Amino acid sequence: MVIKKRGQVSLEFMLIFGMMLILLLYSVNNITFREGSTSTETLRIQISLEEKNLANAISNTISQVYAQGPGAKSTTYVRITYLRDPDMLLKGLGVNSPKVFITYGNYSTEGNGTYVTVVGTNVDAVLSGGDKNVFWSRAMYQAVLYTSPSVWSPSGSTTFNATTVYGLEIDPTDLPGTLEIVVEWNPDNPNSWTFDSVAGELHININPGG
Repeated sequence: MVIKKRGQVSLEFMLIFGMMLILLLYSVNNITFREGSTSTETLRIQISLEEKNLANAISNTISQVYAQGPGAKSTTYVRITYLRDPDMLLKGLGVNSPKVFITYGNYSTEGNGTYVTVVGTNVDAVLSGGDKNVFWSRAMYQAVLYTSPSVWSPSGSTTFNATTVYGLEIDPTDLPGTLEIVVEWNPDNPNSWTFDSVAGELHININPGG
């Protein structure tokens, strides 16, 4: 009787353990992984971090050139992984026909800087709160450039709290794996932001006196 009871307990334990293992695998598949890719929430965070990193890289390079004065020039390289993949942007952000939008100015009272977001046919720009999708980085250069469409090439526009702002609108597939950011202060040229998809370069000219 003792042997039979022990065998029954072992069988019940194996059944319970097997059911727990199946539930665990199901949970991992649905919460953490989906068809071999990271979860939607994790992917959204990774995209957001890359947007913030891009904004930081641009603002830091602009600040460096501004601090050095007229004639200064600086180059920064930044890795792009998620922002260049439309499928990841759709899966992580739910954005149809996504475009990477970059602009510069002082929309809030926090100071001037670079704004980066992903725009599309079914999404609004949100600057704060839990649904925030616009990422900002302060820079030393005191200029508001998002009011002028002529500064940007390729030029696009979106709305910040029902206000139209202009900036660069870049197709994700045109972004390189490593983006070269070139900033210079040439007093002979106006403020300009130009993205060259062939060279994989974002060229920025600042002109505080212009």
